[in-house]
Amino acid sequence: MIDMHTHILPNIDDGSKSIEETFQLIKEAKKVGFNEIISTSHYMEGYYETDNAEREVWVNAIYEKLQEQNIGVKLYLGNEIYFSENIMNLLKEERASTINETNYVLFEMPLNAEPLNLYDVIYEMLQYEIIPILAHPERYSFIQKEPELVYDLIEKGVYMQANYASIIGLYGKKAKFIVKKFLENNMIHFLGSDVHRKGTIYPKIPTILKELEEIVGKEKLEELTTINPKLVLQNKKIDVDDPIPIKLSFKEKILMGLK
Repeated sequence: MIDMHTHILPNIDDGSKSIEETFQLIKEAKKVGFNEIISTSHYMEGYYETDNAEREVWVNAIYEKLQEQNIGVKLYLGNEIYFSENIMNLLKEERASTINETNYVLFEMPLNAEPLNLYDVIYEMLQYEIIPILAHPERYSFIQKEPELVYDLIEKGVYMQANYASIIGLYGKKAKFIVKKFLENNMIHFLGSDVHRKGTIYPKIPTILKELEEIVGKEKLEELTTINPKLVLQNKKIDVDDPIPIKLSFKEKILMGLK
């Protein structure tokens, strides 16, 4: 499997706090079946601003150490870029990076408010042939209230990466409910751990995989965990199933607190 979303580099963001924790996280990942990991440290203007060059040094140094210790895990450089109208400038100036120097970029939004210029920024990325991947759509409160926004974004050319632990309720009942809907309606294209600390996500992966397989089936799960992420790393086109619009019942709207 390939982990699409991690915070494993030490002291770069709110993830790993030491090189020791970094290696513990990688060993945890390997133990549960991840052979490739994309490092997607936060890039947030004015807050987390470690540039490509420094993060690449870390990735290469860690990978060399893994090889010395015969730990068969490959590492790749990426970012989780906090939404900004400057995303294209950040990429051009090599402050923030795409995934493995491909055309794919992982970005996140504010958890509680849809950016006013969301569609303008997405349009700009697509104009420059940058392919946006939205991190954990199930976690945004405004998407939980209006899940049809994800359908619209997919139609515009945005891919979706859900967090593994959402399906077991780690991010709350609403995120758990809506990520299941997204999975059932062909609205998730990748899965990522979004791991920040040792002993948190990776030990739960075996249980999570069983739950996910019950929802989407073994073949689809392989797409989300391995096939699609591999296509990203190779900068190849991903053929996805057509999304199905979500129509919440009255009872479901009450459950989601929408009524």
